[in-house]
Amino acid sequence: MKTHSKPKQNDAELSRRGMVKTLGLGLTFVTLPSFMSSAMTEVSVEALDHGEQIIPITERELVDMQKFIEDCIAANKESNPQEAVKEVLARGVSNPSAMLKAIGAPTEAGLKVFLRSKELTIFAASWTPQMNLMPHNHLMWANIGIYTGREDNIIWKRSENKLEADDVRCLFAGDVATLATNAIHSVTNPLQRFTGGLHIYGGDFFATERSQWDPETLKEEPSNGEVIRNIFKKANEQLYRIKND
Repeated sequence: MKTHSKPKQNDAELSRRGMVKTLGLGLTFVTLPSFMSSAMTEVSVEALDHGEQIIPITERELVDMQKFIEDCIAANKESNPQEAVKEVLARGVSNPSAMLKAIGAPTEAGLKVFLRSKELTIFAASWTPQMNLMPHNHLMWANIGIYTGREDNIIWKRSENKLEADDVRCLFAGDVATLATNAIHSVTNPLQRFTGGLHIYGGDFFATERSQWDPETLKEEPSNGEVIRNIFKKANEQLYRIKND
């Protein structure tokens, strides 16, 4: 049996406290695409601490995603922004292997933030094998497109001060789903491998007060950064253990 040493702290591992630059160490302001400002690639100290693990993106990844980001920004100005952005997303994940190459294969649970603004947030979310997120809301519309793996969503509804399961959406690579502004959903990766999806929100995902529900009691509570942070931490630690068994 192998002995396990504690995982080393990766220099690229960043918490959401302080100034978190998602571009990695090698990308400077002058190399940003002209349509973006440096603030669009940061999760700053003013952001609410919802606890998600932020994964730095590389210059190559940002450049490869530039046309997609530009198209999403343009679509978000249409009369029905969610539907217009959904069409862009559907085109983007219609070739899952190309999108996977552009974003990079998932190696840990976390978010690669490609755009953050008051009008639009775009990030790639990676879920480790069999990772779960409790019911939560966003308080803004959302589009989700899967480019590798599978993401199972339970859609919940409020009923007499409690939640009830209302719908199930199983998303495979190439699939796209929409969530309304008032939607509540929980997420599961049922596979024994990573799932990666592009998540696009009609607002600033990192500056919005929202709720989460205890997965066992279904009691509503304010979004808790420590709880979410622990979910990402445990998912990555479990992955580390599996790799080293």
